[in-house]
Order: sequence, then C-alpha cells, then structure tokens
Amino acid sequence: MNKIRIIDVTNRDGVQTAHLGLSKLQKTMINCYLNQMGVFQSEAGFPTTEHEVNYLNANVKLAKKKVLSPMRLSGWLRAIPQDVELAFKNVPGIEHANISISTSEQMIVGKFLGRMKFKDVLSSMADALKLAKEKGIKSIGVNAEDASRTKIKHLVEFAAAAKANGADRIRYCDTLGFDSPNSIYEKIYRIAKEVKIPIELHCHNDLGLAVACSISGAKAAIDGGVDAYINTTVNGMGERAGNADIVSVLLALKYANGFTGKYQLDERIDLKMAWKMCHYASYAFEVPIPINQVGVGKNAFAHASGIHVDGALKNRRNYELYDFEELGRGEPDIVETGRMILMGEYSGIKGLRNVYGKLAIKFKDDEEARKILTLARYANVENQLPISEDELIFIAKHPDEAKEILTLTPLKDAD
Repeated sequence: MNKIRIIDVTNRDGVQTAHLGLSKLQKTMINCYLNQMGVFQSEAGFPTTEHEVNYLNANVKLAKKKVLSPMRLSGWLRAIPQDVELAFKNVPGIEHANISISTSEQMIVGKFLGRMKFKDVLSSMADALKLAKEKGIKSIGVNAEDASRTKIKHLVEFAAAAKANGADRIRYCDTLGFDSPNSIYEKIYRIAKEVKIPIELHCHNDLGLAVACSISGAKAAIDGGVDAYINTTVNGMGERAGNADIVSVLLALKYANGFTGKYQLDERIDLKMAWKMCHYASYAFEVPIPINQVGVGKNAFAHASGIHVDGALKNRRNYELYDFEELGRGEPDIVETGRMILMGEYSGIKGLRNVYGKLAIKFKDDEEARKILTLARYANVENQLPISEDELIFIAKHPDEAKEILTLTPLKDAD
C-alpha cells in the first residue's frame, strides 16, 4: 500500500519568511524535534550558501552519529550543474537533495526574460539531475516551481523527463497558493497515472488553502498508485502567508472524514512532539502561536459556553475530535516566579554550574565547564535569546558539533 510521508521545509522555506529567521543552532534544534517526531526528511538548508556550510556539515555528522537518524537531511539547489558541483564541494557528505526550476509560462517569460524556453528548462534540469546522480546522491527530488500555473502537458513532460534521468520524486510546487483542492487533485492524479513517479506536494497559503490542497494532492497521488510526500513547516511558517502547517496536516490525515483507514500515514509519526516543537519554534522565531491554532493553540481544547462545557465533561468526543494527550499536552508548565539564573552572553562559570546542575548535568573538571560556557555564550550571541533547556543539553552532549554550528566563516575574498 502506498504511503504518505512528511518532508518538512521549515529550515529552508520557513526561514525565508520576511522579517524573521533562525540561528543555526535553532535550525539544528528544529531538526532534532522533527527527527523525534518521526518526520521522513528535513530540507535542512542551502548547501550552496556560505553561511549554511558549517551548520550543514555539523548536522550531517550528527546524522552519522545517529543523533539525527533515521530522518533524512536534504539540501535545496537550483537545477543547474553549477549548484550541484558547489553543493558537493561545500557539503561532501550530502546524501539527499531537491533541485528546483521554474516551469510555468509566467516564470519563463517574466523571470527568465527570454533567456530560456521550456525545452531549456528540461535540459537544465536533466543536466543537473544526471550530475547529482554521478556524484552519488542517494535520493533526489525534482521541483517544478509554479507548477500550479504550468500547463498540465508540460508538467507531465517535465515529470517524465525527471523520471527518465533518475529522479526519485517530483515536487509539485503551488508556489503562489493558486490551487484549489479540486484543481490540484486533477493535476496530481493525471501525473501519477501517466508518469508513475512519487509526488511531493508543496503548497503555500496565500488563499488559506495550503493544508486542504496538500491533503487533496496526497489523496490524488495515492489514488493514482504512487507514494505521496507532503511539504510542511512548523506553525505554518513560510514566505508571504506561509506554508502548510505540519500539525494541521498530520491531524487532517489522521482524522479528516474519508482519510481514516484508507490512506496510510508514515507509521513513524509521533504527534506527542507537537506541543514541545511548536512552542520552541514560536520562541525561536519570536512569533506567538495564535490562540486558535490547530492542536497547539491555547483554545484548541478550551470550552466556555454552557452547552459545550456540559457536553465535553460528559464525553470528550462530544466536542473534541482528538485527544490533547496525543499532541503532548496535559502536563503542567512550571513557571519560575522567584530567583532565576539564566545563561547569557556574559554569564560566568558559577551561573553555568547552577543552570546545568538543575538539568542533572555535571562536568568532569573546570576545563570542560569553561568549554561549554564559551559555547553557551556564543549560542546566546547568535540566538539573541536566553538559551533553552534543550539547547543547553544539546551543547553539553555535542560540543564539537555545537562549535561548528556556531562558527560562521566569512568569505575569504570578502572586502
């Protein structure tokens, strides 16, 4: 039976959100949470971008140490041979990637400005794909940017060319959130039937339909006889109005009418990470979770009106479709109201020992403690936020990788 898997793009598309961003340590923590949640793959970043290189190499090392495993880590590249060459030069251990190129007439005319025609798009994609395969990439998806505004005959031709040149998946990008659930179903079903290649759904939320289109597209892929992969972001972060929210997508796949029992979600998914991961992302992005956010908002399980309260108290299923415990909710949050000792960029060794002591972490000697202190200080400088408990634990457990993640190396030829 074909499956629906999650490829999360928070660390690629989510961090492209205007006015916002994540530090490299925060991106690493998102990868850790996604791995614990059972996500199939995280699109970790841009291996052709200089300031991403140390972070990506360190995360590859964490994957080899089984810290970020079995989740796959992938990079995003333009579908040009130069990007493939540079990616393998910068991150030699990269094993998974997606290569991307625009396919719509709007983009070919309005962005390429006469430099390319559709046949050139096919040629560039094929050349980049073949080079990536030659260099030993283990899995690769091919992105059709602005697929929702691309003629269906061109999408079929593009998908067929990708498959013929060794692509593992095609990514259908609803780049502007243009699709409706009906239109995306029709296109995805046809591609699946005619080309027989697994399909990723990458939907934006410009019309508020990202989640609906994602699950409709996944349904079409499965109905067409191929595996489906849904691109998500934590809390729906992403460019403009955002992307498909991971918790909303997962809950819809599990509980929406017509999906339960018919469409198989990746069995590794564990929604108990939802509460912790979403609130960490909210803290790191410095964007509050809306009170009515699906599953993790303050009001998601709150009842006030008399009829609803009466019904919920009698039987939670009267007014709750799923259980809050499934999302990792229900445990009390302990809020310190007395003295607080935090780790900051100017903290000292006594503060470090106090904070780590509360986490039941001890250091073998002063040298080790000072090493961790230096890393914690730098983490605070980069985050510009107090370091979270999980970040502190990560730094203590993986100091070498933490050092590499926190090191931003300037370009050698920069003026």
